[in-house]
Amino acid sequence: MRPPEFPPLPALTCAEGEFIDRYLEVLDQLGRINPARGSDTYGALRAAQALVSHAGALRDALASMHERGEAQIHATTLARALRILDGERRAGRVTVPPAPTS
Repeated sequence: MRPPEFPPLPALTCAEGEFIDRYLEVLDQLGRINPARGSDTYGALRAAQALVSHAGALRDALASMHERGEAQIHATTLARALRILDGERRAGRVTVPPAPTS
């Protein structure tokens, strides 16, 4: 039995791919830090420490794009890539969860 096939990623430059990857890493760390979703301070502390290096890598990816003359962020294409890479779920971990209904 074959695993499900995911839709192909849109055509991205290497710098755009790096930008998306680093952005998702930052989102993942922010989701782990989120006090509305966390369970312990140590896990949040470790995620906050990792966030520093991931944010630096994101900055470097954007600087690389800028230096290569990639002045435009093609939001539609990059949003499609984020959706394929589960960005909506990953970004959802950064938000405050809905209030419980009673």
